[in-house]
Amino acid sequence: MRENETGGKHLPPFRIKGNMMLKSLNILKLLRSASRRTLVIAAAVAVLLAGAAVAFHMFGRESEAPPTIVTVSQGDVERTVTSLGKLQPKDYVDVGTQVSGQLKKVHVKIGDIVKKGDLIAEIDPTTYETKVRSDKANIENQRALLVQQQAEMELARLQLARNEGLLKERAASQDTVQQNQSALKVAVAKVAATQAQIKASQATLDGDAANLGYTRIYAPMAGTVVSQTSLEGQTVNSSQSAPVIVRVADLQTMTVWAQVAEADVVKVKAGTPAYFSTLGAAGKRWKGSVRQVMPTPETVNDLVLYNVLVDVDNREQELMLTMTVQVFFVLDEARGVPVVPLNALQSAKGADANSYVANVQTDSGIVARNVRTGVVSRSSAAVVSGLEVGDKVVVPQSDSAKAGSAGAATKPGGPGMGPRL
Repeated sequence: MRENETGGKHLPPFRIKGNMMLKSLNILKLLRSASRRTLVIAAAVAVLLAGAAVAFHMFGRESEAPPTIVTVSQGDVERTVTSLGKLQPKDYVDVGTQVSGQLKKVHVKIGDIVKKGDLIAEIDPTTYETKVRSDKANIENQRALLVQQQAEMELARLQLARNEGLLKERAASQDTVQQNQSALKVAVAKVAATQAQIKASQATLDGDAANLGYTRIYAPMAGTVVSQTSLEGQTVNSSQSAPVIVRVADLQTMTVWAQVAEADVVKVKAGTPAYFSTLGAAGKRWKGSVRQVMPTPETVNDLVLYNVLVDVDNREQELMLTMTVQVFFVLDEARGVPVVPLNALQSAKGADANSYVANVQTDSGIVARNVRTGVVSRSSAAVVSGLEVGDKVVVPQSDSAKAGSAGAATKPGGPGMGPRL
């Protein structure tokens, strides 16, 4: 090594070049590692941006979903009041007994069809037969006594007549004649009393004979035995309550007992058409009309309900007792008219309740039309003018639907101009 002019030592030239080369290699390595990191970061950013673009594109297309379009069709529209009810027979009778005793025999069972006058049951008649025999014997005794008293009365009348003749000839005294007159009056009174007793005894006999007849119980009407309360061998006591043995009902005509809320019952009148369906046959309708609106309501859970009665023909025997039914009282109806869903209409400002606006899709675009409706139900309306069968109507979106489809963070609101129900 040699010293420089200042006295320092100089490195050999080859050592200086080697250090520089090492530094250059290190710088290149750093540059290469930095480039790789930058490329990775750039690639990740590019993937994120591409995903965001795809998501934005997808959600943007969803927000631009096509509007709902409904077609005006031909059909029927009804304005109704609905309620629930139960089926009961229109005519029925609880067949009971008017006398007390043991139920000796029941001649029918549930489901049997009986005619008027058919024997239903028998009460043990022993006690009542004894009373009837006693009454008859008592009457026979009184009639025999009456014959005796009538003979005594006739004798008293003869004695009076004879003594009155003797009195004219002064062969009898006035006192004897007066005694004969008194005896005749007593005899007549006895006969009258016995005759009255016979009538009373006859009345007792008639009553006991009627009770004896009541031990055989007959059907008061034609119908079907729908229930049996008392069984053979059971003792029934008519003095405390009227015991029921069976119920006979005419199932040819049924009555719907529908409970209608007080807000709707004023719309229902006698003669209003009605139809109903049962739970087991929801697709079938039974038709009838309102027979009566009961004036006295029932309160159920603070809800005031009125019973409305609807009679229906049941000759096919498809309807059964206490079936639950859904009843529709038809207040107004339109048949075979253009029908449009109510949510496809918008209320017309400043117009009456039957005026609406509909957005109709045509070849030249969407056109607003003034529509006038007739009968309006809860979900559809009968078109009087403005639309024809086959027209395609755009259903207006509510404000809340628009806000939801645009992804807005504002509070959803209701439609600005919805249809009037």
